[in-house]
Amino acid sequence: MHCIEVRGKKPVYGKNCFFAQTATIIGEVSMGDECSIWFNAVVRGDVHYIKMGHRVNVQDGAVIHCTFEKSPVNIGDRVSIGHNAIVHGCTIGDNVLVGMGSIIMDDCVVESNAIIAAGAVVTKGTVVSSGSIYAGVPARRIGEVSADLSKGEIERIANNYVRYASWFKDTGEV
Repeated sequence: MHCIEVRGKKPVYGKNCFFAQTATIIGEVSMGDECSIWFNAVVRGDVHYIKMGHRVNVQDGAVIHCTFEKSPVNIGDRVSIGHNAIVHGCTIGDNVLVGMGSIIMDDCVVESNAIIAAGAVVTKGTVVSSGSIYAGVPARRIGEVSADLSKGEIERIANNYVRYASWFKDTGEV
């Protein structure tokens, strides 16, 4: 894991976090307990801050970044950022699943209990209402998150990544 200080700011994190050996976390990044940053993921708080709640997982190859002095990143609790997703200068509420390969652009707000489908492109300034599923390019609302989908996908994936991170405790990683 590469934890890099820049402009006098360095990453801070809570208890029981896991950072893979090839993860890169830079600058003004703060995260809560039981977060995980996976292989080849980049969390780059060099141009603005990135704040993450508890039980956030940033999966392999994902990138989280901001826009200089304009658009920070705020992420709530129990959020899963899928493999190779890009989260840029936006706000994500609690209990959100960001699908693999999706892109969420500057000044978007993804409200709690939402799903961004794999490969979706959420364009600048879009507001994803609570309980919605967004898909496509550009992303549009295609449905609602049912109780089964919330428990079976959003909650399950967030919990699984806490479990997966526990498998690495003996590797000497954070």
